[in-house]
Amino acid sequence: MCCKVKVDNLKVENQVNPMGIDIMKPRFSWTILSSKHNVLQTAYHIIVTDEQGIKVWNSNKVETDQSVWIEYNGSPLQSRTRYSWQVKIWDNHGNETDWSVPQNLEMGLLCKEDWLAAWIEPEQQEAVEEAEITVQDIFSGALKAESLEERTKNLHPPKRLRRLFTINKTVKKARLYMTSHGIYKLELNGRKLENIEFAPDFTAYNVHLQYQTYDVTGYINKGENALGVELADGWYIGRIQLTGHSCQYGNKLGVLLQLEIELEDGTKEIITSDEQFVSSSGPWQYADLFIGESYDARLEQENWSCAEYDAADWTPVKRAEYSLGNLSAQYGPVVKAMEEIAPREIHYEEDGAQIIDFGQVIAGRMRIQMTVPRDTRIIFEHSEVLDENGKFFMNIMGRNKDQTNFYVAKGDDRETYEPSFVFHGFRYVRVTGHPTPIQTEDITAVVLYSDMEMTGNFTCSDERLNRLQQNIQWSQKTNMLSIPTDCPQRERAGWTGDIQVFAPTAAYNMDVASFLTRWLKDVRLEQFPDGQIANYVPTGKYYVNESKASFGNLSSAGWGDAIIIVPWVLYERYGDTRILEENYTAMTKWLNYVRQTAESEIPDSLKDEQDAVRLNRQKYLWNTGFHFGDWLIPSMKDPIESALKTKELVATCFYANSALLLAKISIILGKKETAAMYEELNQQIRKAFEEEYIDKNGRVSSPTQGIYILALQMNMVSDSKRPLVVNQLIQLIKENGYKLDTGFLSIPYLMDVLCKEGEHETAYRLLFQTQCPSWLYEVENGATTIWESWSAIAPDGTVGHMSFNHYAFGCVGDWLYRYIAGINPGEPGYKTSIIEPHTDCGLTSAAAEINTKYGKLSSSWTKTDNLVTLIVEVPANTTATVVLSHKSNIRLNGTVLENDENKRLQIQIGSGSYQFDFADNYVPQS
Repeated sequence: MCCKVKVDNLKVENQVNPMGIDIMKPRFSWTILSSKHNVLQTAYHIIVTDEQGIKVWNSNKVETDQSVWIEYNGSPLQSRTRYSWQVKIWDNHGNETDWSVPQNLEMGLLCKEDWLAAWIEPEQQEAVEEAEITVQDIFSGALKAESLEERTKNLHPPKRLRRLFTINKTVKKARLYMTSHGIYKLELNGRKLENIEFAPDFTAYNVHLQYQTYDVTGYINKGENALGVELADGWYIGRIQLTGHSCQYGNKLGVLLQLEIELEDGTKEIITSDEQFVSSSGPWQYADLFIGESYDARLEQENWSCAEYDAADWTPVKRAEYSLGNLSAQYGPVVKAMEEIAPREIHYEEDGAQIIDFGQVIAGRMRIQMTVPRDTRIIFEHSEVLDENGKFFMNIMGRNKDQTNFYVAKGDDRETYEPSFVFHGFRYVRVTGHPTPIQTEDITAVVLYSDMEMTGNFTCSDERLNRLQQNIQWSQKTNMLSIPTDCPQRERAGWTGDIQVFAPTAAYNMDVASFLTRWLKDVRLEQFPDGQIANYVPTGKYYVNESKASFGNLSSAGWGDAIIIVPWVLYERYGDTRILEENYTAMTKWLNYVRQTAESEIPDSLKDEQDAVRLNRQKYLWNTGFHFGDWLIPSMKDPIESALKTKELVATCFYANSALLLAKISIILGKKETAAMYEELNQQIRKAFEEEYIDKNGRVSSPTQGIYILALQMNMVSDSKRPLVVNQLIQLIKENGYKLDTGFLSIPYLMDVLCKEGEHETAYRLLFQTQCPSWLYEVENGATTIWESWSAIAPDGTVGHMSFNHYAFGCVGDWLYRYIAGINPGEPGYKTSIIEPHTDCGLTSAAAEINTKYGKLSSSWTKTDNLVTLIVEVPANTTATVVLSHKSNIRLNGTVLENDENKRLQIQIGSGSYQFDFADNYVPQS
């Protein structure tokens, strides 16, 4: 044994002590801590035991360096059973660790027969379904304007349900399995269960409804007990997505619940959702995720979830029949109240309203304490920005996007209001009806997002870039609330294109592995029979009609390709091969759809084409139908113009890119013949693209910055024409005053393409640009998140009706980590890494770190004149290659390294901390 090395951070399926999982082959991971350099694992030994201490898996000593994603290979795991596991490892220095501290995993209900409960529904009116509309209806002005009061007449209140039960013996173990139609909160004997918001999360409920498992052992009393549930519309019934439709999954609230209590004498009690529950409406008039909630504190039911509460006037519930075939255990992080923010300032407007500024755009809600007279009615309106005159400004338009809460006071000496079943995208809250000046110490902004570890950070010597990094992180956190959304106010939809471009950045900042794995399950489940992938997921029942009416298609290039690109990113960043296996069939179905479309359709403009060669290559070009293209090009008057101008070329670029990625994935999964077919397809697409769209001078037929970027990034250009295409791109950037003019799909590759082509200075000029459009323009105009549009606040100060919290354009964060700080994955999951900082960027320091599955990996450099110090930290069980190009006088931990100063030096290092010193910008003598 050796105390210098030990295992730490043990996880199962990327979770610490998961409870209620249903994965039959869960995977184990750990990190290795050691004070020594160059530590590699050489073997592991895992033991898993059940509740009786019986070994269900003894791996024995396995000679391998694998320490992540090790698949369980023991006896079949059983429902409800809690297992304990330990691991020990051996390293390359001859050390054997002690056994780790025991960790747990607990299985949920693994088959339908385990469910003894029935669905129940409180007494309620069926929810009113909003009139069906299209996207065009929203933006055409054709919708009838209705007041909030008129629209909320159709909303129904959240419900409370309760049930009494008696336990006369000592409890040994108690588990509560629960899900709902709508979103819910739980109480047991007057105590709230855990800090979980918006359970059961947003999934494609008709095919994928999660249940949660709670350890309630310490909540149950000997004697009489009361179980309470609060239910609200949530995503199941409420008004969601861009069009604000309701009843996307159903029109009635419901509960499925099973409480299993093991007693010390070996007997068992099971309490299920049944007709013994009763229900009441409680203090809400309504609670809608998008519109807001109306809460009357005078109607509060004190101690309603306690056994002694008198519920004589509550109404019996009814049993309902629904399939259990869509149930699965919770996977990945739940939504929680993750942070709290104090207000920056409060000021009055001319009409007496008080405007609260929290100084940061967030997704969440506000908590306020107050002492006001009974019957006082207070209105809370939420917005992300003030107008050009500093007045409160509702920046989000559309049906049911009110973000407004109403509160009627009960008149206690001190009362607290914090909404329960809504969240808003906001920085500012406009409060009307509050009779006295609000004190800053009485209000708090509560930030909500899915409970993911913050794994990475980037800092540098330029505070503007530090603010940009913070803005990127804030947009990520507040758009990862249950699903990866585009924005936390107007649409809150899981747009596939947005996360496709942002996933690499997301995987640096946070551990998104389980979060995106869960979402990808819905993407697969909602794939259409012909292979199309929806533009946003979950879709809801109006998706097909809306999409066909608005765009004619159900999918779009660059959006549907998320089914290939996002799993690939997760594989690269986390080393998870299963994510490729799970999505492979969906990937091939998507690419087959694209291929069949390309081969069977031809643009109208070519219907009379006589050139046989040109006609023949059309089968390799995805050039029909609507696509979003390089969405939101700054120089174009509206997004549709950018779509129509770029869609053919963008679609074909992504067709080629997905074919190449699928070839790589096929090789990883051992499908060599299939890989060869996709490689050949990629070559044919690239050849056809160049012949069709690029002239002899390197000019593309739709000459935008973004098209040149995609053509270069995705190798749609032959080596002979590549310099010409690069020149065309640089000329466009120069003509635009060294400002970017790229849309959604090309901007992730902008900086990499420029640097790869030797245009580092152009990339740096774009990075430090402060005129619109640019990243620092937003920063210098007070942004605290990433905007949907570069000109959301125009140069003349005009504030637009758009989202001020869209993470897509924050994808530059990936480049900051990789290029400026120099942290790059080598082998998947950072089993090996490449550290290649670029210290010629105009900064005097930069640093980045990321908590990989193996531990902390960091790169930090400072520069004084031309002398640079680089400190690299590499986690155990990994190695790194430090790459230094055209540097001189290189020293490693004080030792001079001999190298050819005109070449690229690669230094192999193992785990540990290292210091490199060198001179930068060495210019060899001519």
